[in-house]
Amino acid sequence: MKISKKCDYALRALMTLAENYGHGPLSIRQLAQRNVVPKRFLEHIMLDLKARGWVVSQSGKHGGYLLAKNPEEIFIGEVVRYFDGLLAPISCVSINHYQACPLEPTCRFRRLFLVIRNEIARVLDQTSLSTALGGKPVERKEIFDDALIGGAGI
Repeated sequence: MKISKKCDYALRALMTLAENYGHGPLSIRQLAQRNVVPKRFLEHIMLDLKARGWVVSQSGKHGGYLLAKNPEEIFIGEVVRYFDGLLAPISCVSINHYQACPLEPTCRFRRLFLVIRNEIARVLDQTSLSTALGGKPVERKEIFDDALIGGAGI
């Protein structure tokens, strides 16, 4: 599973708004700068987030965007599904983008990808913006752990 740039930028903006929850609105310029996102692209994303009911906007000199809900009530899984639709690594285990495969009756690795799909969905659906904010940033050494190097391309 790989999320789109649009979804990535939406999650960045939501996380920034969650960090700022209860401290007033953030302008589109502030959100774009803090998250290294093109302002024009972010404007469209914020309209999607607003239409979905995750953010509200306030106009005026000190206006901007705020979360419409408590960060504990917005889950990463619903955001990913809204922007990218599917969580399945292969189409023969996807609910929304299912495509039949002639090997389904005998395929052995399909079960593995079904388990992966279900685990990804479980983790994302149980992780709120608030929960994600409580985590610590990933360190480079965690990504390039020697135990995983043999699986280059992970």
